[in-house]
Amino acid sequence: MTKDNLIHARTCVYNVNYHFVWSVKYQHKLLNKRIEKRLKEICSEIAEDKEFIIRGFEVGEQDHVHVFVSAHPKIAPSYIVKMLKGITARKLFIEFPELKRKCCKGHLWNSSFYVETIGSISEEVIRQYIQKQQKGG
Repeated sequence: MTKDNLIHARTCVYNVNYHFVWSVKYQHKLLNKRIEKRLKEICSEIAEDKEFIIRGFEVGEQDHVHVFVSAHPKIAPSYIVKMLKGITARKLFIEFPELKRKCCKGHLWNSSFYVETIGSISEEVIRQYIQKQQKGG
């Protein structure tokens, strides 16, 4: 683990990262360059407001989103994605009314999402480290 990844909070030091992926409902290719630009801006605003950090953000094939997030351990991954999907959908529908007409039943995002944790060291390295602790060194 490198010191560059560590975030110092009042009660802990952490390096908690998530990779989220979610898609447009029915994988409609609606996320053109103009919408993508605004989507990134809105996500940055949400992250600042909800106190997490977006380390990477890309739209793939105009129909899905990849977001790399660092967050305090007190913030649940499900909360992060709920905020990102819910607020972006509402704001994008207001700013781009044509989106709502193109989306089935007024839903921009598919209801599900993918999440995985991202660390700076592998699971195997952690297992070896813990085993060494049991043996005294």
